[in-house]
This record gives sequence, structure tokens and C-alpha cells, in this order.
Amino acid sequence: MKPDINNLLKQAQKMQSQMQEAQKELADMIVVGEAGGGLVRIELTGRHTCKKTHLDPSLLDEEKEIIEDLITAAINNAVEKIERSSREKLSKLTAGIQLPGGFGDAGGNE
Repeated sequence: MKPDINNLLKQAQKMQSQMQEAQKELADMIVVGEAGGGLVRIELTGRHTCKKTHLDPSLLDEEKEIIEDLITAAINNAVEKIERSSREKLSKLTAGIQLPGGFGDAGGNE
């Protein structure tokens, strides 16, 4: 059975539109990464742009290396949250894709 090309094109256009909307939502989101039990907080956008950094005043008495390590850990925590959100949102979009026989099917049914 041949796939309906018009239907495939409509599905592709719909998917493209949904993907663009998802990318915009992801770019506009703000996540907070934390380290040291919240002593360091970093706000990043979905585009990995830092919007705000918070250091608890008690940290200022610590050694420079400790503060640097906590900042690094908070940034990494925020990046992990962005990546997780991206995977979840994009997997929801691709979960409903119905490919006709022969597309992505190992058996080669056409």
C-alpha cells in the first residue's frame, strides 16, 4: 500500500509547527540550578544564558576554590534540568508519529 503523500506532508507541516513552538518554549524557560544546599543558585534560560547568580553571604568567608566549585556545580545542575526538560518535551512531540510501512520499520514492509 502506497503512503498518502498529501497526508504525509500535512503531518510534516504540523510536526514542524509543533517543533518550532516547543523550541520557543524551551528557549524562553528559566531554570534554577543549585549547589551547596541552596547556598549557590544560578538562573539559566533554555538557551543556557545566565540571568541571575545568587551567593549566600555566608559563602564569602570560604576559600575561593570552594566557591568556584559550588558555582560550577550549580551551573551543571541548571544545564541538566534544561536538557531533561528538552528531552521530555521533544519526546512527547515525537511519540505520536505514525510512519507508513517501509519508513523506520526493520522488516521493510512496504
